[in-house]
Amino acid sequence: MLRLSLHRLLSVSPRGGGSCIMQSVRGVQTPPKLQGKVALVTASTDGIGLAIAQKLAQDGARVLISSRKQQNVDKAVRELKEQGLDVEGTVCHVGRSEDRERLVNTAVQKFGGVDILVSNAAVNPFFGNILDSTDEVWDKVSQYVNPHRSA
Repeated sequence: MLRLSLHRLLSVSPRGGGSCIMQSVRGVQTPPKLQGKVALVTASTDGIGLAIAQKLAQDGARVLISSRKQQNVDKAVRELKEQGLDVEGTVCHVGRSEDRERLVNTAVQKFGGVDILVSNAAVNPFFGNILDSTDEVWDKVSQYVNPHRSA
């Protein structure tokens, strides 16, 4: 009975797909906890962003990854798909409003919406002791965080 219920649950997805890697909880096979969810992760073709996208997909989410460079997107999508994960990718520079709008529209077109947003993109124009940075560096970082802030 439980197996039939789980099979039906896995067969019916509100967004038409997703990873079907079963997870085991106390010996009982259960669907991935994020099955049927769509995640959008910015700056997700390397490092922390890629690890977040990978984990979300492993947990059953359909994931849209993004980066400023197409070759980075292509490489990350290929790597994650080779792991059997349900991912798509697109170019997005989050500092540009038209790119952000296209990113969300892509998620809607490909997956039907967005349930999870991970805003991983950041800017750091300075490397070194933060106390040695200039006012210009702080202005750039704070403007990136809040682009509507007046300088």
